[in-house]
Amino acid sequence: MALKTPGEIDAMREAGRVVAQALQACREAAEVGVTMKQLDQVARDVIFGAGATSPFLNYHPQWAPTPFAGVICASVNDEVVHGVPTDRAIEPGDLVSIDCGATLDGWTGDSATSFVVGDARPEDLELIAATEQALAAGIAAATVGSHVGDIGYAVDRIARKGRYGNLEDHGGHGIGHTMHEDPFIPNEGRRRKGLELREGLTIAIEPMFLLGGSGRYRHAADGWTLLSADGSRAAHVEHTIAVTADGPRILTAL
Repeated sequence: MALKTPGEIDAMREAGRVVAQALQACREAAEVGVTMKQLDQVARDVIFGAGATSPFLNYHPQWAPTPFAGVICASVNDEVVHGVPTDRAIEPGDLVSIDCGATLDGWTGDSATSFVVGDARPEDLELIAATEQALAAGIAAATVGSHVGDIGYAVDRIARKGRYGNLEDHGGHGIGHTMHEDPFIPNEGRRRKGLELREGLTIAIEPMFLLGGSGRYRHAADGWTLLSADGSRAAHVEHTIAVTADGPRILTAL
């Protein structure tokens, strides 16, 4: 667990700003008929145009069959996370989740957003709102002296209240020079349990909620994309934050 100085956190904020700009550009470009590959190109233009690189592109963990082919994860409807950008075009009412990262001057930011294109089902908007509420609750819990269990408890409490599925086996993570660092930040937990949060810790908090009430998932044929096991739609939101003496600082806001 590497703690960051105030200057290093400021540098991560600049990387996070690039991520926020890329996500905003994707949201603005996401219209019916636009493909996931086209959204990926939008994000590439922002990231590379800012002089940053992508920690997603060619990322190849041991469990993945191939290096990742995009700078964003583009997941639609029952695709929860890790969707590979393809020629799939957005259809009216699609629930789209975009996850994006950028590395600038050796520091990394990671964030995600979910939205509906066209006329939205009320239950989709409620799902997104609950996932965003869970992210805000998780961030609020990330204070000096709290524990990772406090974050997980705050996130899972919102899922249980809304009877949403909370994606199994997945959560947030430490972040800094690289996208994935220690510690793991679970989306469920017990208060005052787990690693104590210290000033200078930088983490990504990312709730992933499913409409069907189950957190179970399955892998798509591409080996990357995770789909809800019951076919229900999903939302995914994320921010990179720093734990500071003045409270949590969001590093991936615009």
